[in-house]
Amino acid sequence: MTRFVPISVDELREAIGTALAAEEPVELVAGGTKRGLGRPLQTPHIIDLNRFSGIRDYVQSELVLTAGAATPLTAIDRALAAAGQMLAFEPPDWRGLLGAVHGSQTLGGVIACNLSGPRRIKSGAARDHFLGFTAVSGRAEAFKAGGKVVKNVTGYDLPKLMAGSYGTLAALTEVTVKVLPRPETAATVLICGVAPEDSVRLMSMALGSSHDVSGAAYLPPATPRPSSLPLATGVVALRIEGPEPSVAFRRAALLSEFAGNGETAALGDADSGSLWRDIGNVAPLAGFADRAVWRVSVAPGRGAEVAREIARAVDAVWFLDWGGGLVWLAIIEPGDAGASVVRAAVGGATGNGGHATLVRGSPGLRAAVPVFEPQPGPLAALSRRVKEGFDPRHILNPGRMVEGV
Repeated sequence: MTRFVPISVDELREAIGTALAAEEPVELVAGGTKRGLGRPLQTPHIIDLNRFSGIRDYVQSELVLTAGAATPLTAIDRALAAAGQMLAFEPPDWRGLLGAVHGSQTLGGVIACNLSGPRRIKSGAARDHFLGFTAVSGRAEAFKAGGKVVKNVTGYDLPKLMAGSYGTLAALTEVTVKVLPRPETAATVLICGVAPEDSVRLMSMALGSSHDVSGAAYLPPATPRPSSLPLATGVVALRIEGPEPSVAFRRAALLSEFAGNGETAALGDADSGSLWRDIGNVAPLAGFADRAVWRVSVAPGRGAEVAREIARAVDAVWFLDWGGGLVWLAIIEPGDAGASVVRAAVGGATGNGGHATLVRGSPGLRAAVPVFEPQPGPLAALSRRVKEGFDPRHILNPGRMVEGV
């Protein structure tokens, strides 16, 4: 296996051009922490993008940061924290979930996979903060798109296309993202003793209130809970952030409004931060090493219903995030790891708008079942045309998202 380590865009073009001429596919890697996501790859070459690292431009007053795509998230977080700012989409760290003991998460990696944490319900997904990029396509052509301002309407909105493409369209070399001020403090209101059938109703009430809730999750009785949570059965967690007086007022209001729905409690800033990191990192399911892990997106009102339907059919441990719109499940792997049950419950093909992604599974499982929600015929044909537009010989991460594409 050949490993290319380009140090410039020209060298990257040359490496991709060499693979293109030989029609030999390559795997794109940087931090390497997400190699377990998607379908397993078998390629004769690797292109290591780690040299495309470092913050290139950071205008704090404009809330815009440009960095090499392989810049570690730890470096990005340090620079932003020093200025009292943050990546508002709250990128999760799935190294514990995926068993990635080596490597560092990179900015380009979380953008390429469009990974967003619990704050997505308030601030949007990673793609919503992705302003522009430079890259090299599967045609060995360097190109750029977007810009360094929020309102940029020049050309096609290619950043939206690249976010979530898992490196199958182009190798990102530089990315520009929008950042936001970091909240002064945070608190989390807990409602304990909540049954699954009541969880979505309570989260919906909180999200529909005037209290500006930035996180809403539910851990049912059978799910392991982070150490910051009390040993209670069925916990709804509601996060509020902002200036200290505002957080204190909203915390008291939520505790009062939900007092009749179970035992209530509140976490301070430090414990609140720990809890939401654990939820974003899927820590409650990370310890089930013998199980596949599914990430299911549905309409928030269906979250608990879908989870309970799946759990009645197969042995599943689960919890909810995004106010019920995101269901995490750990299912015993033998067979199809519940793929048929999960997709039947989600009902993506029936127009209910849900989709299920296999986030963790053995290489054999990820090769045998569709990792991403199967697309209807017309959408699948469009996806193939997009792939061929950027990578006509299918040399960049071929088959990582869909077999044969």
